[in-house]
Amino acid sequence: MRVELLNTGTELLLGSVLNTHVRLFAEALFPLGLRIQRQVTVPDGPPIREALIDAAARGEIVLVTGGLGPTTDDVTREAVAEWLHLEMIRDDAVLAAIAARFRRRDLAMTPRNARQADRPHAAVVLPNPHGTAPGLYLAPQPLDAGFSPHLFLLPGPPRELQPMVSDHVVPTLRQIVPRRDDVQMRVLRLAGVGESWVEEQVGAALLALRLELGYCARPSEVDVRLIGSVNDVARGEAIVRGAFPGALVSADERALEKVVVDLLAASQQTLATAESCTGGALADRLTNVAGASRVFLGGFVTYANEAKTRDLAVDPSLLAAHGAVSEPVAEAMAEGARARTGADFALSTTGIAGPGGGTDAKAVGTVFIALAAAGGTRVERHFFPSDRETFKTRVVHTALDLLRRALPLA
Repeated sequence: MRVELLNTGTELLLGSVLNTHVRLFAEALFPLGLRIQRQVTVPDGPPIREALIDAAARGEIVLVTGGLGPTTDDVTREAVAEWLHLEMIRDDAVLAAIAARFRRRDLAMTPRNARQADRPHAAVVLPNPHGTAPGLYLAPQPLDAGFSPHLFLLPGPPRELQPMVSDHVVPTLRQIVPRRDDVQMRVLRLAGVGESWVEEQVGAALLALRLELGYCARPSEVDVRLIGSVNDVARGEAIVRGAFPGALVSADERALEKVVVDLLAASQQTLATAESCTGGALADRLTNVAGASRVFLGGFVTYANEAKTRDLAVDPSLLAAHGAVSEPVAEAMAEGARARTGADFALSTTGIAGPGGGTDAKAVGTVFIALAAAGGTRVERHFFPSDRETFKTRVVHTALDLLRRALPLA
């Protein structure tokens, strides 16, 4: 069955709000054997009706997000009712739930809020305990020629949309579409290799397996997406593992930082960080992982030389002789963080993010990354000439991968 995704909201087209809906739906639908064929974003107001008619001509399932709020620009319900020639009714149970939500928060409910209880009479209410606007499901309705698609009207805010998709949309779709167990998708995440190099090494062999193959490159990592039969996907994974044994971060879409935290936890070891050029981004990536407190003891952001000396006991003579961006200082930073916290491992970063500050000997983009452990300290020099944000992303990723390669596999 073909699936169309229609996102409504002028704020999405103005760039005021980042549209993250397609990923949510794609991940939820694939296990059902469904894939989004097209995504369209339209502004609030009259364009919604035209987009609905267009989507209905293309797909058997249409998912609509946004336009269910209380204000005058929220017209999705009305547009659907007009298109399908359905009477709008006020749902007393929904109205009572909205009123109760306002009472719990000691807020005054306005007549505009009450219109969120309106729905086309054929619509089934999808409860929304995380907001005032319920979702709606409409089974196919008769049209002048044929029938409308299965239609889901859903709230736009992710904190409301995500639980509604898992709690109501997916269970409803399970009743609509036949189950498929013969197709599988696997994403193999590789670190420290380029997209073109990966394709050159394994692309032909993977395509020979009749796999649907895709690549997604980000700073310092590449995802290889395999879609096909269970057996073909397994054979494809074996090819990638054989070609890049040290670069494979995960085969289950875990991010690098999650893999690192899991490996540290499995080996009952701990980590500290000492950052200069990354400004705390390394610690931030680690602490975004649930359960990081089991392994991450603490981090130091020592941007100034004085902070490196004061907080990490970096010898001022090293700074004077070699400069802050140097192998000896990176080594001293990592060892200082490890000594201060008692961690099993410590990572340090010191580099030149730019756009100024480079020299002939140390150009903008130069960075030293150190990993201190009981057996000694390893320091790597890298060169990432780019904008500041990308530079920091690549440094953090490279530091985490340096630690990953040093840890025993779980």
